[in-house]
Amino acid sequence: MPVRLRNFHTKGLVEAGCDEAGRGCLAGPVVAAAVILPPRFSHPLLNDSKQMTESDRNKLRLVIE
Repeated sequence: MPVRLRNFHTKGLVEAGCDEAGRGCLAGPVVAAAVILPPRFSHPLLNDSKQMTESDRNKLRLVIE
């Protein structure tokens, strides 16, 4: 675990990262969400969502939920 996260975990705080969709300027309604996984969570499909197929995202969604 990166040091910058480890320090927060020892204090009982949690840090979540986010990324924009990369579609240009924002307009209209915007929805943001974050998922905080256990520190050592790993799954072979968990990667950059832009590189995943819709099928892979749906499979991973079932694992995360």
